[in-house]
Amino acid sequence: MNAPSPVKLTLVVAAVILCWAYSPIGVHLGLHSYSPGQLALLRFLIASVFMGALALVMGIGRPRLRDLPWLLVLGFFGVFLHHTSLNSGQQWVTASASSVLAQSAPLFSVLIAFFCLKERVSAWRWGCVLLGLCGVLVVIRGDQGMADLDPRGLLILLAALSWSVYFAVQRHYAHRYSPLTLACYMVWFGTLMLGVNLPGLPAAVIRAPMSVNLAVLVLGVFPSALAYLAWGYVLKHVEVSRASVAMYLVPPVAMAMAALLLGEHIGLQLVLGGLMVLASVAAISLETRWVRSPRCTAG
Repeated sequence: MNAPSPVKLTLVVAAVILCWAYSPIGVHLGLHSYSPGQLALLRFLIASVFMGALALVMGIGRPRLRDLPWLLVLGFFGVFLHHTSLNSGQQWVTASASSVLAQSAPLFSVLIAFFCLKERVSAWRWGCVLLGLCGVLVVIRGDQGMADLDPRGLLILLAALSWSVYFAVQRHYAHRYSPLTLACYMVWFGTLMLGVNLPGLPAAVIRAPMSVNLAVLVLGVFPSALAYLAWGYVLKHVEVSRASVAMYLVPPVAMAMAALLLGEHIGLQLVLGGLMVLASVAAISLETRWVRSPRCTAG
């Protein structure tokens, strides 16, 4: 199979960035008519139907019986806990701040590696974590101010933590299933867990304005389904370390979209804190590449 052209790959990456940058904007709009749990369920009901149609057309593998508990764990951390926490926290912070705080997941990956997996963590990584956490404080101060901060807004950090756990588990099972198969079961199992929010949802859908339901429809199809498939396509043709650099563009694009679509004011402190968080995440990624490079050349 011929490799796609650089132009095609660039367009696909740009589409992924736009999809994921829209996510906090769509959540902000959806929260006008839905509770955090209802919004998460409706979003992933739409994504589940869409993924089901793709599975019928493209075909997916059946999960092994012994892998079912871990697929449930992926659905819990990657969908249920992540999006419930994200939606709940975004009630108290702006979409711009949410887009930055959600990118702090690699910082928690370092903490998980040290405290849970008992891995050795270098001084460089500890410095990155410290810089990133300072950036989180600057984002919070620039967004709401420390005095006006509602602690419930920090639930977005729980969403970042849950995403780190999801990614740690996902790495062990990615080789057993295709990206589409793994994404389908994660979405379906996570949606099943979100079913606890079903009471009252049909009535909320009827009451919600058409503009809000359209925003949620876009949220369910693009960031929750198509973006994951497009990202899987990119990773087939580009190294993960190179492709991941593009994800640092998600918060700036989300800020621009929030300013344009929601009229949010992007303050200097919010920008500075965002740069600190993204710089710390990028530095962690760079250290990983520096450590792996000698091993690759030696082999």
